[in-house]
Parts: sequence; structure tokens; C-alpha cells
Amino acid sequence: MKTITLYELNNLVRQTIEIGLPRSYWVEAEISELRENGGHCYLELIEKDKRYNTPIAKASARCWRQTWGMVKPYFEHTTGQQLRAGMKVLIEVHAQFHEAYGFSWIISDIDPNYTLGDMARRRQEIIKRLKEEGVFDLNKQLDLPLFAQRIAVISSKTAAGYGDFANQLYGNSYGYYFEAELFTATMQGEDVERSIIKALNAINDRCDDFDCVVIIRGGGATSDMSGFDALELAENVANFPLPIITGIGHDRDECILDMVSHTRVKTPTAAAALLIDNLHAVERRIDDARQRIANLTSRKMEVEKLRIGRLAERIPALFATVRDRHEARLDILRERLFRLAEMRLSNCGNIVGQLENKISSTVEHVLMVERHRLELLEGRTKNLDPQLLLRRGYSITLVGGKALRDPKQVKAGDKIETRLEKGTITSVVN
Repeated sequence: MKTITLYELNNLVRQTIEIGLPRSYWVEAEISELRENGGHCYLELIEKDKRYNTPIAKASARCWRQTWGMVKPYFEHTTGQQLRAGMKVLIEVHAQFHEAYGFSWIISDIDPNYTLGDMARRRQEIIKRLKEEGVFDLNKQLDLPLFAQRIAVISSKTAAGYGDFANQLYGNSYGYYFEAELFTATMQGEDVERSIIKALNAINDRCDDFDCVVIIRGGGATSDMSGFDALELAENVANFPLPIITGIGHDRDECILDMVSHTRVKTPTAAAALLIDNLHAVERRIDDARQRIANLTSRKMEVEKLRIGRLAERIPALFATVRDRHEARLDILRERLFRLAEMRLSNCGNIVGQLENKISSTVEHVLMVERHRLELLEGRTKNLDPQLLLRRGYSITLVGGKALRDPKQVKAGDKIETRLEKGTITSVVN
């Protein structure tokens, strides 16, 4: 049996591939992994089933340093995005098999227009979904408070844009007071969406402490804006209960975060200027209202002075008329009072006379009746006098000063008194 070495076998494979796949191919794929090393770029490509979103094909691809150094900046300049996992790309590849390193697809070009089309399609899908949910303009319908001075800021702590925002806000030429609290978040890279949503949740827990939210970036790479075109982040911003101002710091078309926010400005300093101008507009409104109030008050006082002057001129005549009217009314009331008093006194005199006559006859009758009753009582009293009984021959026996009615009331040895008409007899009971 004739044998060959592994190198010879791999060489046959290389020759077969070179003969069978002699040209380059433009391939549509999604990046599942991307890493750079030594100036080279290594990609893992994937294709998913459209119905079930499961992988149906995978492949590795490489872009060597010389090609990558030209492809990368052109792609980022054209799309405004960095190549990253999850992005769909149209790449030109050719097959390469190396006896020692195996098979790989070698990238010779990447078409940024294809990615732009896919990004635009995804953006339109997200915008359409937000509008179908009825939340696309929800945050815009909120009113920015007149005195928006308590500001929740979402930004990277070390970002130059945050420093510019703070300097502009606190150093405003009007001397307005602002209170800004920073909620740190990642503002570039793959963690942008999750990080900003986390900051929004923290602000929402203290919603009553703030008047509005400012999301600022500034100083980051303009080629890394994909995190601001995410559906979940857009839904959070659109449904947020406070007005959200975005100052992402880019000049290209609006990202979806800008579209659903309350107000979009270009830079962090412009966001600070917006808040300062809002407060200044309120101050002007207050000044205008104060001036209008002063003018109205002045005109009102002039009118009232004239009216009071005219009234003052009429007061003497009016007073004389009113005084005469009331004096006449008092005279009438005085006459009526005198007549009523005389009638009342006359009636009372008649009543008193009648009562005197009635009392006199009543008293005489009562005295006569009482006198007769006393005479009867006197006669009865005389009939009950014990002396009358004693004169008739009766006697009264007393024991202990009390009349004796029953022999059982005494015992042997007791002293008793017997009263007669002409004296008293003392006895001892045997």
C-alpha cells in the first residue's frame, strides 16, 4: 500500500482548493466574533435561519494587516460605525489553505454600503415599532419645567464632554444656580445600551429629585454610535417620566436615541446652554409680568384717584341729603315712640287699677274665711282641753311622765302619778 505524508495530503487539498475556488466571492454574513491582533483582524462569520434565528453556517475569516489598515478606516468613515459582533456585512473573500495552518477565508474588501443599507433597515424597523407602540413622541409631549435646575446627567465621568457641560452650566454668565448629579455610564462600545438603561433606572427610583435628564457623550469616537440605535434603550427613553435632553456630540444623521428624546442638541455644551437659556427665558417672562403688573397697577391707581376725587366732591352734598333724610326719619320714629309709650302707660295704669280693686276684695274674703276657720279650731281645741275632763271628775294616771293606758305598762314598785282637778296623788304599785 502506497502512503503519503500529512504535508503531501494537505498540499493536495491546497491544490484542489486553488483549482476549484480560483477566484474571489462576495459573501453576505453576520459577524459573531471579531478580534484584532498584531494589526490583523480575525472574524467569525455566521448565517442564521430567517425563521428560527438559529445558525445554519459558520466560517472563520482573516484580514491581513496591509488590507485591514485600508478597509477599516474607509468602512468607519463611510458608515460612522465600527465593525462589531452582530453587524451584517458584505465581504469579498477568497479561499486559502495552508499546509501548516489549515483552511480560512481571506478578506480582501468589505462593502460599507451594504452595512449602511442593513443599518438603515434596522433603524427603520425600530422606528416603525416605536410608532406602532405609540411611544415614539411620548417624551416630547412632556413639558420642560420652567425652573429646570435639578439635572440628572448620564455620561462617562472622565469624558471631556461632561467637563465641558459642567463648566458651561456652573459658570453661566447670569449666575443661575444649578444642581447636577452624575450617573456614570459607558458611552462607547458594546456596553452602551445596558449601561445607560441602568443609569435611567437609578434616576427613575429618585424621579422626584430631578427636573430633567441630560445624556451627553462628547469626546468619544464618532465611529462608535451603534449603541444609541438600540430598541430597548429607545423604549426606555421614550417612556421615561422626565424630559430627556441628548447631546451625543456627532454631526451625522440623528440616532434613534435623539429621535425619541425630548430635545436633541449637538454637543454637551449646547445642552448646558439650552438649560441656561430656558431659565433665562423664565426670568424674562417674570420680568415682563412684573412690568405689566406695575403698569396695570399704576393705571389702576390713577383711575381710582380720579374716581375718589369725584366722589370727594360729591360727598358734602350727599352727606347733607343723607343727614336730612335720617333726621326726618328719626323725628318720625321719636313721635311714634312717644305715642306708643303713652298708650302703654295708660293701659298699664288701667290694669293696675283693676288689679288693686280685685286684690282688695279678694283679701277681705280670704281674711273672713280664715277668721271663721280659726274660730272653729279654737272651739275644737277647748273641747279637747284635759282640764275640762278633770273638772268633770275624770283623772289622768302618768308613769314616767306619760299617760298610763294599760296596766301591763307598770310593775310592782313603780311610782305613778294621778292628776285630779285640784291636785296630784303619788302612788306605788304593789
